[in-house]
Amino acid sequence: MSKNEPNAAVYSRQNFLSIYIPAMTLAVGTGIAIPALPIYAKSFDVSFEVASLVIIVQQLGTTASSVPIGLLMDRIGRRWIVLLGPLVLAASSIGVAFAGSFPELLVYRAIGGIGQQMWLLGRLTMIADTGADRSRGRQITTMHAMESTGRLASPAIGGFLAAFWDIRAPFIAHAILSLIAIIPSFVLVKETAPEKSSRGRAAADDVDAGWRAILVYPVLIFFFAQFLASLTRGPIFAGQLNLYAAYSYDVGPQDIGVLATIVTTVGIPIGLLSGYIMDRFGRKATLVPGFSLLALALLFMMVTAFVHLPFMVFVVAYILVYGTNSITGGNMQTLGSDIAPANARGRFYGVWHTMGSVGSPVSTSAFALLSAGAGYASAFAFLGVSALGAALILGTQVRDKLREKPAVAAQPTATSR
Repeated sequence: MSKNEPNAAVYSRQNFLSIYIPAMTLAVGTGIAIPALPIYAKSFDVSFEVASLVIIVQQLGTTASSVPIGLLMDRIGRRWIVLLGPLVLAASSIGVAFAGSFPELLVYRAIGGIGQQMWLLGRLTMIADTGADRSRGRQITTMHAMESTGRLASPAIGGFLAAFWDIRAPFIAHAILSLIAIIPSFVLVKETAPEKSSRGRAAADDVDAGWRAILVYPVLIFFFAQFLASLTRGPIFAGQLNLYAAYSYDVGPQDIGVLATIVTTVGIPIGLLSGYIMDRFGRKATLVPGFSLLALALLFMMVTAFVHLPFMVFVVAYILVYGTNSITGGNMQTLGSDIAPANARGRFYGVWHTMGSVGSPVSTSAFALLSAGAGYASAFAFLGVSALGAALILGTQVRDKLREKPAVAAQPTATSR
């Protein structure tokens, strides 16, 4: 086996067409909608706290659906979950664009969270099914990098569509791109779930064994670390910092689009490098310093909010938060793929993402409530403390199985076979 074979498998034509390009296309649609969402929510004449629900309910949709999606993947397989996710997402985006009231908007946002979770959990489980130990880091971080590439120019495009055409136009574009993203997968994505002799084979003993493999200390402590990571990153991933900018600095969709493009440009090379480091030196080589640096960046953001420093100082803090967050992008997913029990991967990802999904709405809700009750500085302090907690648990309590194995080049297989 030549030295280049592992890289060739990670960047194979099959992976590009079934993982990376769909991830990028979906991200383009999401990125187009990012700058319009805060302004669209504000157009319903609601307060900052109520407007935050457009973020929170989507996270609640992912929370409520994670375990059912995981159980379905273990029972019927991964393929149909992956294929249906973008279709559900497209339908929800059309609903958002034509929502007649704020409560109706919230319903469609929750449905969108379910569709997004279906695609993500399905793809991650397929990577865990087929990827080799020393290639999964690059597979997952490349998927994230392609998503970041898709978001690179799309927020600016979304800001332009919202400002010069119609505030609803970005959501229609999101729906169209979601449909385009999944077309190649109908041909290329093959089932990767373990063989089942019959549909009725999921006997009680098999189900119990799967749950027993998950409900043990090494897995449970990882779930707790994921919860702390989600507490930290919920408002970051959900765009609540953009909502903060809209209310605190009165920025418009074009400014938000430019900021999102800048941080995406910074994050792409950081994410790709972290994938290489994870596969070479272990998962915690990026996770522990990544969350530690993110904590420092959030505490800097706390200072800017407390003193209400000028907008350009906020921009520096904004870039630092998103840049340090890129160090950890996809890393918890990669560590999870090492820990996931082979006989219960669907359930593992369902429970794990439930912990993450619970953490995100808890965090965004806490951010909104703290902002209203004690000021924005206290909300950023809460995120910084959560990041320090995640770094501490990961550094002291979670095993890094890759570091316990010899660094022998494994021959990974394509994710879709």
